[in-house]
Amino acid sequence: MATQSKSTSSKDSYAVNFDDFGAPQSQTYDSQNAPGYNPNMEEFQFVQTAATPEKLAVEGSIQKSEGQTLSSPYGVKKRSAASKFLENRGFGWLTEEEELDEEDQKPLLEELDIDPKDIYYKLRCVLFPLPQLGFNRHVVRESPDFWGPLVVILLYSLVSLYGQFRVVSWIITIWICGSLIIFLLARVLGGEVSYSQCLGVIGYSVLPLVITAAILPLFRRFHYVSLLLKFFGVLWAAYSAGSLLCVQELQQKRTLLLYPVFLLYIYFLSLYTGA
Repeated sequence: MATQSKSTSSKDSYAVNFDDFGAPQSQTYDSQNAPGYNPNMEEFQFVQTAATPEKLAVEGSIQKSEGQTLSSPYGVKKRSAASKFLENRGFGWLTEEEELDEEDQKPLLEELDIDPKDIYYKLRCVLFPLPQLGFNRHVVRESPDFWGPLVVILLYSLVSLYGQFRVVSWIITIWICGSLIIFLLARVLGGEVSYSQCLGVIGYSVLPLVITAAILPLFRRFHYVSLLLKFFGVLWAAYSAGSLLCVQELQQKRTLLLYPVFLLYIYFLSLYTGA
């Protein structure tokens, strides 16, 4: 008994045979599809196919960059015998290297807060204290620094080294202690200044004395000319420092502050001349 059925959705006809329906079928054991079957190597065959543009082989080589040198192929640094010994003894933290970010790797001058352009501008403000020259001299007081005045003090100490080495420590001591005295006087008089501002202004204003000390040996034979140069150098330094330290609150009392500043620079010069 057989029936035929046609599909309405396709043009081909299909025949279905129901004669063997319900008849017992012989069961064959398929050893290849059975669970736990392990194929042999002889059953595998390698078929060589033609290379197509879509299946082209990719060829290349890995080259090591010239600037990159690694102690091992995986980029792991080899530890020395000393580092292994310390690690075995529990002191491996001594050889650990901390990886710094790019933001932490700053230049040395920036790390020490040294700005050469700013120091050079402040030196010009001290050398030319007249307001008609157009310099913003308030920068010396408003943004104080330590390295610029220290360089000026050390330069003056180097000039004073000839024949009297012991005055170097005195110059640095007078700079620190003298700035403290001027700071206390300014605060007592009602001025809104800080010790760092006084330290920077007093230190920068020693620069006219450096120039005076460098010129004095040329006029040593001329007594009155050397006296005039000394007085001019002290007056130059005192006016440069006093005009910066006399803030708005001390305009009416500037004489009371300029006088001790003038005496301080006289003592600075005396350390050079020995008088």
